[in-house]
Amino acid sequence: MYSIEMSRRVRAPRTAVYRALLDADAVAKWRAPDGMSTQVHEFDDREGGRFRVSLVYDEPTDTGKSAARTDTYHGHFERLVPDERVVEVIEFESADPALLGSMTMTTTLRDVEGGTEVVMVHEGIPDAVSVADSETGTRMSLDNLAKLVEGNAGAGSS
Repeated sequence: MYSIEMSRRVRAPRTAVYRALLDADAVAKWRAPDGMSTQVHEFDDREGGRFRVSLVYDEPTDTGKSAARTDTYHGHFERLVPDERVVEVIEFESADPALLGSMTMTTTLRDVEGGTEVVMVHEGIPDAVSVADSETGTRMSLDNLAKLVEGNAGAGSS
């Protein structure tokens, strides 16, 4: 198992970013890396709340961790600190023992000039998932998150 840490500055307030981390429709838009789409099956956005999400490869020839073209994971929100931190405990749904076990993803939000620094730390990633794939997927998700919240920064914020 290994861990990665990635960050991205976004031109939006922490409240907008935090909302996007805990909104099922927003998660469906930003969570999947390029070449994939997201299906949110279950999403209870409170501390202790459970979620289940599938990332589906666009190409029919791509191999998923859970099914032919799908990476499905489930978990719960371990800790929520409004506008500051989201801690998720997640597990892949897979028949491959090399992919099993709990992972923790902690997203921390910090004020920076012009917006928010989003820091994602993934701990307990199975060695069967390449570091390069984890880093690339996280970077793409952070870029998607930035596009989403920057596009909505003026909408509904107070």
